[in-house]
Amino acid sequence: MARDGIRIASYNTHGGVGRDRHFVPKRIAEVLREFDADIIALQEVESRATGFDMLGYLAKETGFEAIAGPTLLRNGADYGNGLLTRFKVLSVQRLNLCVERCEPRGALDVELDCGGTPMRVLATHLGLRPAERREQIQRLLRALEGDRPLPTILMGDINEWFLWGRPLRWMHKHFEQTPSPPTFPARLPVFALDRMWVKPRALLREMRVHSTPLAQIASDHLPLVANLDLHCGGLQV
Repeated sequence: MARDGIRIASYNTHGGVGRDRHFVPKRIAEVLREFDADIIALQEVESRATGFDMLGYLAKETGFEAIAGPTLLRNGADYGNGLLTRFKVLSVQRLNLCVERCEPRGALDVELDCGGTPMRVLATHLGLRPAERREQIQRLLRALEGDRPLPTILMGDINEWFLWGRPLRWMHKHFEQTPSPPTFPARLPVFALDRMWVKPRALLREMRVHSTPLAQIASDHLPLVANLDLHCGGLQV
């Protein structure tokens, strides 16, 4: 790759429906091209739909491999998480984060071969209720315990409105604290709903919100983008 490092991104696509309430998948694809990431966690994306296969379309537009993480059936389409990556996929697990009487949720747990170095990526979209998120974060942390150490990324729409809520404190303790720029709502972002954590923390070079005129209308969230320094923590690409 041209740049020295890996660029990662998390983007809640709002099902391809923009702030103007129009369904325009092309805008989402163009936003992906704007920030030019190597690994992209997607939320609110359709796959294997009876109508339009959003995840398949974005994979074709980027040339990346797509991994679907559907969580519910909506209007005949699988709907939920997705991951796009330019790297070779070594393994995929789909974690069940469903909580009783709440909308089904899940996470993708993927191992990638980043130019000869394995990296673990978890992509998720957590629930709207505080108790629900607490349970889901505990499940994610249990999934991270006891495995062989790998450079690890956890990212997605965490939906945590409370800056000092227990879910964020637990995540900061496990990964170390990372920046939390606001990404929602897209026009004038106030809330840091979209988050990233990286372990080892030294891999994280910079994090920013991708706020262009197109990104401000393509979805109700702005993408969160970060660059990883591949010369830290023994990671080389």
